[in-house]
Amino acid sequence: MSNPVSASSARIALVLGATGGVGGETAAALARHGWTVRALTRNPDAARAKRPDWNWMAGDALDREAVVAAAQGASVILHAVNPPGYRDWDRLVLPMIDNTIAAARASGARILLPGTIYNYGPDAFPLLHEDLPQSPTTRKGAIRVEMERRLSAACADDVRVLILRGGDYFGPRPGNSWFSQGLVTPGKPVRAIAYPGKKGVGHAWAYLPDVAETFAQLADIEAELEPFARYHFGGHWDADGTGMTEAVRRAVPGKPRVSLMSWPLLALIAPFNETLRELMEMKPLWRRSVQLDNHRLVARLGSEPHTPLDEAVQTSLKALGCL
Repeated sequence: MSNPVSASSARIALVLGATGGVGGETAAALARHGWTVRALTRNPDAARAKRPDWNWMAGDALDREAVVAAAQGASVILHAVNPPGYRDWDRLVLPMIDNTIAAARASGARILLPGTIYNYGPDAFPLLHEDLPQSPTTRKGAIRVEMERRLSAACADDVRVLILRGGDYFGPRPGNSWFSQGLVTPGKPVRAIAYPGKKGVGHAWAYLPDVAETFAQLADIEAELEPFARYHFGGHWDADGTGMTEAVRRAVPGKPRVSLMSWPLLALIAPFNETLRELMEMKPLWRRSVQLDNHRLVARLGSEPHTPLDEAVQTSLKALGCL
């Protein structure tokens, strides 16, 4: 049984994955909203050199004792940690969420989870709302569904949960992202853009600073949310698959050419590259239009944080070293 969070600790946020894209942006947004950020990382000295204003603690998301200890006194735990390069999901993802659940149970903190569209299958497409059945067709999707099932089950033991689900993340920080691993290459000028989707197929993109601001706004009213709260983030809807590539072309000199990603070529290389094998699993999500219905989120907050696409893309490319 969890313990109620005291008023004195009501503005402490433990962030797991603070050196990554979603975690780093959300930690920064929470700090702007007046939260004290506590972050768990394997290399706190290196992290502290970049963000000395956060409270860095040594530890690993796979170490339950470290996560539970770090969560003491916190009122929210952002679970934004994933295996790098999409590797070892089957071995690592569920033990990490179990450790976060144990920490939330011990501390009374609410768990904040960035959700993905992996949870859904073709029966839910093209417009996803929060209450649709989750019938994934991929292995990673099944793992994400199990994560959320465990979180839902933990609510029976007074663990509170907030899931904010977005489309494909992109932003100033590289990471497990189609934008920074597929469309462009961090640290290199954009000479060509390889787009994974089919022509005419819509795709949902989520700009990380906007997602982070949404998390921070929801964290500010955490006590008002239902115990198992779920919201979909609309983000940037690319109705025909050309919106994102054209925004990149407008941001860089020379108007780079756009080509469709060669999935058959990836299939030939994938047996020798674990990251590519994992990315291949996502091919169906680029063959069907998938959009997120954000009406519930807008009803709660009044509006969804939204940076114009050209500004978001230019900021991302500059931070990634592509301009």
